Amino acid sequence: MMKTLSVTLGQYSDAGVKAINQDFYGACIPKEPLLNSKGIAVAIADGISSSDVSQIASQVSVSSFLDDYYCTSDAWSVKNSVHKVLSATNSWLFSQTRNGPHRFNKEKGYICTFSGLVIKSHTAHIFHCGDTRIYHFSASGFECLTQDHRRILSDETSYLTRALGIHNAVDIDYVNTAVEEGDYFLLCSDGIHEFVSDQRLSQHLQGLDSNSDNDTLDALAENIAHEALHAGSLDNISLQIVSIAQLPEISVSEISQAINQLALPPKIEPRMDFDGYKIIRSIYISSRSHVYLAKDKMSGEHVALKFPSAELKNDTDYLESLLREDWIAKRIDNPNVLKAKPPVRKQNFLYTVSEYIEGQNLMQWMIDNPKPSLEQVRHIVDQIAKGLQAFHRREMIHQDLRPQNIMIDAVGTVKIIDFGSTKVAGISDIHPNNEGIVGTLQYSSPEYFVNDAITLRVDIFSLGVVAYQMLSGQFPYGIKVSKARSRLEQKKLSYIPISEYGVDLPYWVEETLRKAVCVNPLKRYHEVSEFIFDLRTPNKSFKPQDRQPLIERNPLAFWRGLSLMLFLVIILQAVLAQ
Repeated sequence: MMKTLSVTLGQYSDAGVKAINQDFYGACIPKEPLLNSKGIAVAIADGISSSDVSQIASQVSVSSFLDDYYCTSDAWSVKNSVHKVLSATNSWLFSQTRNGPHRFNKEKGYICTFSGLVIKSHTAHIFHCGDTRIYHFSASGFECLTQDHRRILSDETSYLTRALGIHNAVDIDYVNTAVEEGDYFLLCSDGIHEFVSDQRLSQHLQGLDSNSDNDTLDALAENIAHEALHAGSLDNISLQIVSIAQLPEISVSEISQAINQLALPPKIEPRMDFDGYKIIRSIYISSRSHVYLAKDKMSGEHVALKFPSAELKNDTDYLESLLREDWIAKRIDNPNVLKAKPPVRKQNFLYTVSEYIEGQNLMQWMIDNPKPSLEQVRHIVDQIAKGLQAFHRREMIHQDLRPQNIMIDAVGTVKIIDFGSTKVAGISDIHPNNEGIVGTLQYSSPEYFVNDAITLRVDIFSLGVVAYQMLSGQFPYGIKVSKARSRLEQKKLSYIPISEYGVDLPYWVEETLRKAVCVNPLKRYHEVSEFIFDLRTPNKSFKPQDRQPLIERNPLAFWRGLSLMLFLVIILQAVLAQ
């Protein structure tokens, strides 16, 4: 029988002498195929005592690490995968502080230390930031694998030099080490290691039996914690003990150092068998990717397989973006977002698997429904908005919201698809094209064309354009937005009232659309929820059209009228002068 990776685990955590436990730990021991492809993940985080929300930072850091790591592509190395996950988590924590009441006082923000351990095959991968620690106990001795990121000024004063959530970007220490059966790893917060010496920790592990079960390790973890308390620990006390019970056989792919590389797929044809799937037909073919409908031969489920175009097989940036798109899909679990399929077996080639949506895209729907009711539009926009909110909660911006990237299934459920342009906070390796425009010109926010800061409001602009187009079949500024490449030119852009296309809407709905697609992002809706609320509920700040000054209702008409009046005055003066 083939050997697999197996560990036993002991854990203990307590607030100690403090009222709140700001430590948090967790572990994930998945089943196959993730056990083989991703390994086992363990993590511990410690909040800072000066913050009342630091325990949230600890919990989010560990939970996100354990969830998101297993969503990354098998083609990524462990190091690459974890760095992306922690960078995204760090940006989310930093944004919570920046947008909170203590944005000018980081010591009260969403900050925590972090130490993570991934055991895959015969290698342990260590990720660290702060002053939690990871120790390795082996036949070679007892060794601390992490370095404390803390500056000590005096016996009473010290501060963290590195932690998650302090800055917009974070530097994560990484080391790896070979492991053997019978090795132990110990993860602990400073409430442990500052009061229990390395020698004592080593002695505790030396006393373990090689066949120690989870209960035994739990009891040992609790004993070490009580020892720290009796030694005068004034902090939360948390630790994890990981025992390597069994290691898998070293595979040929490992020996050839190709374990983290997936081969490019062969030419895909209908009816062929491919990696456990039966290819049925093509769904979408472009110069960048090929999407096929396939049937899982084991479960019988229909899925969509996305392959890189053969012309781009040597474009590493593009291949990276394809894998990142898959990771993004796996991070989001929302009924209005295309769902990625988790692996059910070892994947041998580079491609992505997602649910198959039997239906039509929104562009096709608009062709079939050229004059939809306001309620029909609201129903669809509501669902798109819920999908966008799932992105925004994760500090992600879709950046390419358009009818072709919105699917409506057979029962009317709306789903956002295609995450190739999605911007993930903390991940800087998303490459826009040469013009700096990521999405589709007609739906792209004006900020892209003048190199302004890109925020969540670009998605709100795109959603507003989509809603406007559904109601009128037109665009709120015609095709002029993409041609306005300076702020001066953008100021000249004039919103076209939807009533000019013969669409009869309540004045407050018109004003809602106008605000959603405002050229100035600061005057646009800040949150998707605000736009959706105003689309259904009259906003008292909006004035009826007949009460609004013409210059607010239609600036272009105002200036045209004023110019005509001035022209007539000049003509009249000339006539009178004769």
